[in-house]
Amino acid sequence: MLQPGFWSDQEKAQRATQELSRLKETVASFQKLFRSYEDLSILLALGMEEDDEEIAGEVVRELASLRGRVAQAELQVFLSGPYDQESAILSLHAGAGGTEAQDWVQMLLRMYNRWAEDKGYKVDVVDLLPGDEAGIKSATLMVLGKWAYGYLQAEKGVHRLVRISPFDASGRRHTSFASVDVLPQVEENLEIEIDPEDLRIDTFRSSGAGGQHVNKTESAVRITHLPTGIVVQCQSERSQIANRNTAMKILKAKLLDLELKKKEAELAALRGEQMEIAWGSQIRSYVFHPYSLVKDHRTGVETGNVDAVMDGEIDIFISAYLKVKAKGQQHNNRQAQKA
Repeated sequence: MLQPGFWSDQEKAQRATQELSRLKETVASFQKLFRSYEDLSILLALGMEEDDEEIAGEVVRELASLRGRVAQAELQVFLSGPYDQESAILSLHAGAGGTEAQDWVQMLLRMYNRWAEDKGYKVDVVDLLPGDEAGIKSATLMVLGKWAYGYLQAEKGVHRLVRISPFDASGRRHTSFASVDVLPQVEENLEIEIDPEDLRIDTFRSSGAGGQHVNKTESAVRITHLPTGIVVQCQSERSQIANRNTAMKILKAKLLDLELKKKEAELAALRGEQMEIAWGSQIRSYVFHPYSLVKDHRTGVETGNVDAVMDGEIDIFISAYLKVKAKGQQHNNRQAQKA
């Protein structure tokens, strides 16, 4: 597990350097935004003085761009956790609802892929278990890019779908559930001791689409950490070594998460409260019928544009969650100071 003292002096120094670098980037970002604001103010004054419609149109376009950049910068202010800048490991699992729930996982997978693509993140599907008839039973993704974990931690929890099922010949309304778990991808040099004797490593053939794509060698890897019972697997690469390396990254992230829960209560939010994947435990509901509504039950934020949300427009929920979380942390800090 983790070395005694949680982090070594070298790791503490490295984290202090990273924090200093983050603060410098924040200041530089603010200064850049302020210069853009000043330039836009000058351009607006020039356009008004010359009564130039072309300049006015340029100001409107640049103002829209500036608003978006300010909103993005504001959101990053709330990302101050030790792992918020890291890439993310996103896992989806079908819950109650059978084939309908498995189709729901596939819909969520598409939603997160669209969101990541819009943000410029790279997505690697490291493990995927197809459904019995349709959809996906479970999937694990690596969302690679700065701040990916910081943003996606807002998606951790149970997601509920209400719609007329395409798999029901009677056209009845169904409720389905899927869970989303998010972990930070830890650095390679983080000292997490894993005794090889504690690991059971199995290999198997990767699932494929058939034909020339079927993997004829046992390149897929499943690793079981015997002391904790944690199981991870990867089958996205053709090489068994590459799959093993990726699976070890995921295992390290899960062990780190487990250790943080034990050692520091204030970091327990790295995984969040474990709930049954069923009615009453959802963080967000997606209603397709009898009306269109997506509502986040933690923040009360909602929208009637279900299609846009399923196309990856989930920033309104992420932003609201991060703001609520930041306020809660500030309250806890004040209470701790009083105590």
